[in-house]
Amino acid sequence: MTSFLDFEKPIAELQGRIDELRETAADGALNIDADVKRLQSKSDKLLRDTYAKLTPWQKTQVARHPQRPHFNHYVSALIDDFMPLGGDRAFADDNAILGGFGRFRGQRVMVIGHEKGDDTASRLKHNFGMGKPEGYRKAIRLMQLADRFGLPVVTLVDTSGAFPGIQAEERGQAEAIARSTEQSLALGVPMVAAILGEGGSGGAIALASGNRVLMFEHAVYSVISPEGCASILWRTADKAADAAEAMKVTAQDLKELGVIDRIVPEPLGGAHRDHAAAISALGDAIAESLAAMKEMSADALRQDRRAKFLQMGRL
Repeated sequence: MTSFLDFEKPIAELQGRIDELRETAADGALNIDADVKRLQSKSDKLLRDTYAKLTPWQKTQVARHPQRPHFNHYVSALIDDFMPLGGDRAFADDNAILGGFGRFRGQRVMVIGHEKGDDTASRLKHNFGMGKPEGYRKAIRLMQLADRFGLPVVTLVDTSGAFPGIQAEERGQAEAIARSTEQSLALGVPMVAAILGEGGSGGAIALASGNRVLMFEHAVYSVISPEGCASILWRTADKAADAAEAMKVTAQDLKELGVIDRIVPEPLGGAHRDHAAAISALGDAIAESLAAMKEMSADALRQDRRAKFLQMGRL
């Protein structure tokens, strides 16, 4: 059952009325098909109109929807023979960042990404997708393995940011993020990064410095969360909506600015309403991006990546 967001209350009310009608006529004594069809048509139109004009803050809420598909959903649907690899060979394994070998539509790849979890237990296990230094060092190790075996790297980014705890700082969080970003830029194999929901701060860029950066239609990508920005500028998180507007966090803004390369369309009402359609759309976008880089040499791939990121912000 879909959880409705605050701005979806009118849609939720209509859907509630539809459910009530169906429950009333469950015994077959009443024929409510015409009424249900009318209300469903009205609900679909309202959903379409609402999602056609989402504000940046509303898109942030959609990007954070707890029912959006996560790393494990994409891997299960898109990657065959997935072999997870764990540990950074220095401190520990980090369940917030997962990765391993697999086959994507017949092609061997290395897949790495953030996993947020689906319920309370799994969210705690995966630390809500907030990576620690050992997670980014694991990502570095897996990228180096991919480089050694000539395998394309696909990263699935979905995090509010790297874990800000004191233990992470003690173990070199900033250095680990910087090294992961450096390794991404140094790869001699194609790298495609996809922003699934939230792309937050250095915790995202450490896995998103690819030749091609894809982003879902209602995902967000920024150096800090809107709440964090509002707390710094206005000393209150209540200004988060204003911050989201000013920060240009949406896929549409970032495509125009040249930060991302392609916007992946979502099903009507967001990826959380139709996992299969969202996953299929992303799979097609990844396949096309990898195919476009198939004949590029290692030096050409590095130069392509370098030119891409140096161009950002240039007037």
